[in-house]
Amino acid sequence: MKDFFDLKVNKTNVQTEILAGVTTFIAGMYIIVVNPAILADAGIPYGAGLTATVVLSAVTTIGMGMYAKNPILVAPGMGINAYFTYTVVKSMGVDPRVALGAIFWSGVIFVLLSVFNIRTHIIKALPRPIRLAGAVGIGLFLALIGLVNSGFIVTKPPLVGVGEINAMTITFLFGLLIVIILVVKRIKGAFVFGMLLITLMAWPIGRWYGDASAVHHGMKTLINWDGIYSEPDFSWFFKMRIWEALKYSYIPVIFTLLFVDMFDSITTFVGVSEAGNLKDEHGDPRNIKESMIVDGFATLLGGVFGTSSGTAYIESAAGIEEGGRTGLTAVVTGLLFLPFMFFSPLAELVPSIATAPVLIMVGVFMAGPINKIKWNDIEEAIPAFLTILLIPITYSLTQGLVYGLLSYTAIKIVKGKAREITPMLIGIDLFSILMLGVEYGFI
Repeated sequence: MKDFFDLKVNKTNVQTEILAGVTTFIAGMYIIVVNPAILADAGIPYGAGLTATVVLSAVTTIGMGMYAKNPILVAPGMGINAYFTYTVVKSMGVDPRVALGAIFWSGVIFVLLSVFNIRTHIIKALPRPIRLAGAVGIGLFLALIGLVNSGFIVTKPPLVGVGEINAMTITFLFGLLIVIILVVKRIKGAFVFGMLLITLMAWPIGRWYGDASAVHHGMKTLINWDGIYSEPDFSWFFKMRIWEALKYSYIPVIFTLLFVDMFDSITTFVGVSEAGNLKDEHGDPRNIKESMIVDGFATLLGGVFGTSSGTAYIESAAGIEEGGRTGLTAVVTGLLFLPFMFFSPLAELVPSIATAPVLIMVGVFMAGPINKIKWNDIEEAIPAFLTILLIPITYSLTQGLVYGLLSYTAIKIVKGKAREITPMLIGIDLFSILMLGVEYGFI
């Protein structure tokens, strides 16, 4: 094991790597509860979503450790899962099985681009302000979903507004404050502890005071005990409709999933590599090609298992801070996911008001790149602002990214800087126009 993971070369040991793996798991295990809750809104049963989340996270994280030898957690991505549920399935009306087929094909393309290093040229062609703004927009998207799921924000003509202040929203606000305090205090596993505390706070709703029937599946109580143990639910494994997903009307979905996954993965690998100095002799992220191949398979397998795209997690930095430097850290993290296949009833106890603060805090962290955008440069500020604004307002990553890219190109042309537009970016722009035509029904 020591020789395989190059522990001596990386100046670490088995004990340190195990501790780092446990730390990364605690930092990222909130996905076990949050992802199935989001997928349930797309019509995928909670138990099936939990099983898919756990299996995908375990298999691909172990793969990251064994093949790419990097201490990185891989799991269904936040932001991509929201796009899958709220844009593709709910807004566009796509059957979730067809949407899973789209995820599968985006994974196939991702793997091929990684194997042949084409993804490098695509990433370099994408304007920096759009990449940064995309991350910020996704963060706002997640925060908005959290606020809506908690009942704090509701539809109020002509736009939206604050909902009724009741037992649920008051509990949510106290819970959000608790999570903020835990995060500010840098408590390890802040998200997990926060969700547990809010769940306990929500137990009396509908029993001792308040009523959840208006927003919680018509049930007076917010939390209902249904045991601890359950057999894993594999009912959505291989449910994807891969051939139906190849219809031209779904091509924009496939490529949006692909682009967002690539942005997320590259950003994560660069950030984690900087944090842990995990670089090769050229200063690039270590084993980046192998890592991206694993990431691509995480997306492909997401469609197979019945969940949204898998991607690398920035929470991996928590384990790296504990000294994790090799793939052994990832293997330990992946193995820790497996027992949770058997506890879906326990996980279902966690209500939406408990996961909402986590979505909001993830949004906070994803908004970090906003200070890297040159707001005093109008050529950069306009496309960045449009991207950030349109993603949450339209509930669509596609709309935000497409209009951001097209406005960036138009501004460069108007300013007489057409030479800065690469052939690859022109190709992406043309494809963006095609995606808009399909989405609006013109094509």
